[in-house]
Amino acid sequence: MLDTPPLADQLDTEQGPTPPRSAAAPPTPVPHQNQRGCLFALSQPPLMIFLGVIGSLLLLAALHDLLLL
Repeated sequence: MLDTPPLADQLDTEQGPTPPRSAAAPPTPVPHQNQRGCLFALSQPPLMIFLGVIGSLLLLAALHDLLLL
């Protein structure tokens, strides 16, 4: 069989002494102008045209099913 270590050894996350962190410079925060979320993508014209075409096709299919079939 496989020689697996006991569960207590697997859960042991201590990996020895860690080197001290250098006190050089703290990480610089990212300016808020560069952070863009999901709503920024929805304002793009090609995406809105694509979603409009897909939405109109779904609307036409639904109207066809409701009125003509």
